[in-house]
Amino acid sequence: MDSGYRGEIMVTLLNTDPTKPFQIKRGDRIAQLVIQRYEQANFVVVAELDETERGVSGFGSSGLK
Repeated sequence: MDSGYRGEIMVTLLNTDPTKPFQIKRGDRIAQLVIQRYEQANFVVVAELDETERGVSGFGSSGLK
């Protein structure tokens, strides 16, 4: 959903236990919505990466605790 959307938000529900009917009434609280910023990355393909201070040293290579 983008910032320009103005329609209703719908929820699709599925009862996975056909032996136990589940009734939903108007006003029942059946879902949650988490609004979160969506970042879109623009990747650039390069032949090789620049050198860094860390270099190729991996996890735990500093010897510090």
